[in-house]
Amino acid sequence: MKNTYYIALALSFLVLGCTRNNPQEQLQHLNGYWEIKQVETPGGKEREYSFSEQVDYLEIQDSTGFRTKVLPRIDGSFATTDSREAVTARIKNDSLYLEYSTNYDTWQEVVLKADEEELQVRNARGITYTYKKFEPINITD
Repeated sequence: MKNTYYIALALSFLVLGCTRNNPQEQLQHLNGYWEIKQVETPGGKEREYSFSEQVDYLEIQDSTGFRTKVLPRIDGSFATTDSREAVTARIKNDSLYLEYSTNYDTWQEVVLKADEEELQVRNARGITYTYKKFEPINITD
């Protein structure tokens, strides 16, 4: 009876662990407006952001899309910037990778976490970026 309990417990951890980092599920949560929350260097230095003037807008359909910076306006609309990067999402070795390209450079990030509220990616230099879903300021209430 004890062995059955431990096997069930181990299986539940396995199932929970797999669904949390499921690349297909992560891919479903990428689209939208993301505000930088924190940056962590490989050495463990952290920088918290309480406010950011720019927000990243990410749109991926059928594994390809773009990322651009937008400026939120007080009326709830966005001003776009000239910054636009092509993005390709690829699943490799059970992880989701975002491959970016511009006319000047190409780079890649691995998605560590992506859900309804948070996006966390790490680049090739080991820097981890944590974003939260952007919530516009409501001044009418």
